Amino acid sequence: MFKGYLICGLLLFGAMVLSADEIKLKQNGRISGKVLAEKATHIFVDVGYTVIQIPRAEIEEIVKGSQKKGEPAAPKKVSKKTGLFETNVRRPAAATVRDLVKRLGESVVQVKTPGGLGSGYFINKDGFLITNFHVIENESKITIEVYHLEDGQLNRKSYRKVRIIALNKFMDLALLKIEDDGAGPFRPVPLANEELNVGERVFAIGSPLGLERTVTQGIVSTKTRQMQGQLYLQTTAQINPGNSGGPLFNLYGEVIGVTNMKIAFGEGLGFAIPVEQVMYFINHREAFAYDNDNPSNGYIYLPPPARSSDGDSTTRKIRIGDKKS
Repeated sequence: MFKGYLICGLLLFGAMVLSADEIKLKQNGRISGKVLAEKATHIFVDVGYTVIQIPRAEIEEIVKGSQKKGEPAAPKKVSKKTGLFETNVRRPAAATVRDLVKRLGESVVQVKTPGGLGSGYFINKDGFLITNFHVIENESKITIEVYHLEDGQLNRKSYRKVRIIALNKFMDLALLKIEDDGAGPFRPVPLANEELNVGERVFAIGSPLGLERTVTQGIVSTKTRQMQGQLYLQTTAQINPGNSGGPLFNLYGEVIGVTNMKIAFGEGLGFAIPVEQVMYFINHREAFAYDNDNPSNGYIYLPPPARSSDGDSTTRKIRIGDKKS
């Protein structure tokens, strides 16, 4: 009698596991069960006979599925495309900075112009990337250096056919696109769409003072530092010239901001443009569209009124697209 109940119980538990979620641990361990709740630091899993609490720091990956025996697992959708950029469908497990730097190495680029250099990062596989406006201000010859992963190593490649898609001087943001023949696909990074907390650990990747592939780590000091009429993230991660336009990451590998300045006479006082402003800029890029033939898009400056020979004031009418004579 007892033996029959035991076999029945095992069969039921086996059926449950086949349709359960799978939690892959960092030390090659695996746990099957139903994820009941996901918190910032822990997840709670029903394994059939009890509910266990697993620290996120110990989790490598969470695979959710309900496949039946003999059927292939459903593809796991990690991120989704939201317009021109990607966001995570669900936040992955937190990882170490060392592991994330390896994973994100192909996504962070160096932006070079005749007047200087900065950093940037891909927002999709088609070659669209974000940097600061001041990195490319008054420049038309732009070179993007990308670090492609080949045979386990990052090899640098330069792309020189770069188009300016949109600019916003007041947000200090620029949207560029690589258009070299045969370029891509590139490896984008997702933009964060969950709440950021003060004290959260973050890190930046960039080329400060031309020292490419430099990683600096710190915390979020405040989310609402007001400077010159704009709100910025303040961070203790070291930011220097050359970091400008590069990403500020959380420990989930998501971009939380674009680094753009520091206090010159202080230490650990770096600033980044919040990711919400970056999303707004990308989603409304038509309003900031750049045109080589009309760099002051949307604005036509008419000459001041002049007096005619009979003393009446006159003005000259200019249509959009007309060139000044």
